Amino acid sequence: MARPNQAKLNLSALRHNVCLARKLAPRSKVMAVVKANAYGHGAAIIAGALQSSVDALAVASIEEAAALRDSGVTCPILLLEGLFDESELGIASQLNVWLSIHNERQLQWLEGAALSAPVTCWLKIDTGMNRLGVTPDKALHYHQRLVATPNAANGTVAYTHFASADDLQNLQTQRQIDAFDSLNFDVARSAANSAALLAWPTTHYEWVRPGYMLYGNCPMAQGHPNAQTLKPVMTLTSAVIALHDVAAGESVGYGGTWVAQRPSVIATVTIGYGDGYPREALNGTPILVNGQRATLAGRVSMDMITVDVTDVEHVQLGTEVVLWGPDLPLAEVARWTNTIGYELTTRMPQRTPRVVVNA
Repeated sequence: MARPNQAKLNLSALRHNVCLARKLAPRSKVMAVVKANAYGHGAAIIAGALQSSVDALAVASIEEAAALRDSGVTCPILLLEGLFDESELGIASQLNVWLSIHNERQLQWLEGAALSAPVTCWLKIDTGMNRLGVTPDKALHYHQRLVATPNAANGTVAYTHFASADDLQNLQTQRQIDAFDSLNFDVARSAANSAALLAWPTTHYEWVRPGYMLYGNCPMAQGHPNAQTLKPVMTLTSAVIALHDVAAGESVGYGGTWVAQRPSVIATVTIGYGDGYPREALNGTPILVNGQRATLAGRVSMDMITVDVTDVEHVQLGTEVVLWGPDLPLAEVARWTNTIGYELTTRMPQRTPRVVVNA
């Protein structure tokens, strides 16, 4: 009998979130970001469900793109970081994936290649993130070279990435918009990540690139009205495998960091940091047991956690435990672990099976 841990995936929720993205940016094409194993949800499952309802997908590397092609994904795929080695150009052409061009070396590789077919290129513009891309004053030069080389297909897109779009009070986003709007050549554009898609409508341009919001999560710490109807795709579940009565004054778990203040009932749950539940979770982190709120009691182990269920009714061996999902927001758990929801799902290991529960 398998361990009961599951990352349950609601693909109906996924498609609902895509519909919201299209509603917010009705004149834009949608590129769904599925890098890092679709933010830990399972790239093949998510991309397979998305490809008929979006215009393209985005990943970080040629390996991620190849894995999607092997799984049967046929829609366009953009390599957000472009190529890391000149030898990848031929593979990219064979796989029919799109390339980001963000530096001189990548452009030279493209210009000097002998390809059987041209590739679609997206030119990355650095408007202030200072991570990848060419500066706006050099963008025209790069664009002209892309137009001139037969290895670049017609229809180059200029795109940029926002550093602080999740903070509506941060003036950096408007500065980046102004820099992007200063481009003095005619080209399709893309700028909006999830936060900008939700909250900065002037950034929608011809393409939007939602990622985090597609999985049902709001990138803004304070939330946003446009995010209120998002539906979480992942529900992380496990089950109770032991129950112990603990006297007042007794401790639980490694290091004895949790001490019972009253006679307590402790449930042992078969999930731990080896399954993707964060070791950094503090005593008191909320957990749903039998649909009722309980709290983490003691350090997270590799394979188990212990939960104070003293006030939870009808707990027995096999009772379902929810670590996050629609009724226990990922963002709330993340706050208790001093991290962000992106990290919690993205570092979910293969040990925890992804199971589609609502196609």
